[in-house]
Amino acid sequence: MHYKKYKSILSPKNNMNLYRGCTHGCIYCDSRSVCYGIDHAFEDIEVKEDADKQLDAELRRRKKRCMVGMGSMCDPYMHIEEELQLTRRSLEVILRNGFGVAFITKSARVLRDLDLIREINKRTKCVVQMTLTTYDEDLVKILEPNVSTTRERFEALCTLRDNGIPTVVWMDPVLPFITDTEENLRGILGYCVDAKVRGIVQFGFGMSLREGDREYYYAALDKHFPGLKQKYISKYGNAYSVMSDNNGGLMKILRAECKRHGILYRPAEVFGYIHEFEDSYEGEQITMF
Repeated sequence: MHYKKYKSILSPKNNMNLYRGCTHGCIYCDSRSVCYGIDHAFEDIEVKEDADKQLDAELRRRKKRCMVGMGSMCDPYMHIEEELQLTRRSLEVILRNGFGVAFITKSARVLRDLDLIREINKRTKCVVQMTLTTYDEDLVKILEPNVSTTRERFEALCTLRDNGIPTVVWMDPVLPFITDTEENLRGILGYCVDAKVRGIVQFGFGMSLREGDREYYYAALDKHFPGLKQKYISKYGNAYSVMSDNNGGLMKILRAECKRHGILYRPAEVFGYIHEFEDSYEGEQITMF
């Protein structure tokens, strides 16, 4: 772990990542790609110094309240968050300033902050987005070795459901020859239906591979799925977009089940819901204490 000073926390579209790097160890992580310019060991987490204080200053300068996005590249609830509580302090800042928040995680650790999540959602809106990639509890320990299991994430989604918190599931990435099966899809869809998620983010059944990410992924394939790397190289070469041969059939199942259960699945509709700011306390002063 190391600290670094940043001139700003929020992007022009009001997104932020409090950490750079991750300790989840997911074998397919796109954030390892060279194009993102992480110039330190990926597991040596870079912490944005005084991020919560800087966030407070930047939100105060915003002329209009909106949804704040968090965790698009690095999980806000990775292991280091237990000690630093930077995500929790940032949620306190968001609540105090009357903004909404939408964040992405793979960790049941999110339930630690259920009190703040409930209060933000009561006053404005909080959308918790959870990534689910495999229904297989043995496989998840290979693909995502240092994070909550899929079952633990599902149980967290159910707790959020019971507390009235809207949730969205990212069914991404899908790994060709590994997780691109109807059995896996239906298992995850069953979790989504039971947890009453508002939407599912899916751009097609496949994954992206770029320099940095590709090498790490292929090393993992050699370790856990001997011979599969050569199958990828033969079929996809150095392609960025790596789509499953089962994409068409799986998309039909996804669309049909989402329509049947009233789950948003078109990306524009899902993101429209996530980014739509709602203010239940319009005109009132928002304080925490």
